[in-house]
Amino acid sequence: MSKVIVVTSGKGGVGKTTSSAAISAGLAMRGHKTVVIDFDVGLRNLDMIMGCERRVVFDFINVIQGDAKLKQALIKDRRLENLFVLPTSQTRDKDALTKEGVKAVLDELREEFEYIICDSPAGIERGAHLAMYYADEAVVVTNPEVSSVRDSDRVLGLLNSKTYHAEKGGERSVKAQLLLTRFDPQRSANGEMMSVEDVLEILAIPLIGIIPESTTVLKASNLGMPVVMDDKSPAAKAYEDAVGRLVGEQIELRVNPAERRGFLQRLLGRTA
Repeated sequence: MSKVIVVTSGKGGVGKTTSSAAISAGLAMRGHKTVVIDFDVGLRNLDMIMGCERRVVFDFINVIQGDAKLKQALIKDRRLENLFVLPTSQTRDKDALTKEGVKAVLDELREEFEYIICDSPAGIERGAHLAMYYADEAVVVTNPEVSSVRDSDRVLGLLNSKTYHAEKGGERSVKAQLLLTRFDPQRSANGEMMSVEDVLEILAIPLIGIIPESTTVLKASNLGMPVVMDDKSPAAKAYEDAVGRLVGEQIELRVNPAERRGFLQRLLGRTA
């Protein structure tokens, strides 16, 4: 059975597209047939991070509006057999997205792919709403800073009230999990950024990964390569473990040794 996962956050610049690329590539590396969709109409950065910007002929909007078939717009990754990218338009605006159009594309993708990753734009406007509307699960990407956590809390409210599963009622809801990015244990210990514990206390959702601040993330993006494929990057290992937890594997949460042992044990309990 296929699963639609939205990678979302209220605030821009927290690493949603980087995380979407890493998660989709990580799933493909585990043998899962995966497609990642760029919902950021008008900006279109996913294809650059995935290294396929020169191969874009048709896009998500072309498919929705009937100008191209889905198979014409899908781009197969040249490095990973099971990974595909559905880029979006750089010249349209988000009004080109419609619920009916998004549903039709997702329904067709569900027939072929195990995982459909939706890379949401920043904010809580139309593009972000449609990226999460039909999701089965959500990865909420947050930086350890007050504004990012506050905006993520607002996104959690939308996931609980403005999605297909929420509006339909019943027991099923969008399962939300937290991915904490750009975390620096030393700066956290010095009080320069929020602690992991503080973020969890506010958002109160399971933690699937802590991505350390690393220059290799930017380097990988500039090379057009999902950072999870850089086996020398500490961020790559963190993303790899997060993907494992996302698919239900029991993986010990790797936290800097400076973290208190008791807190680490509590974290492991929350990620089970």
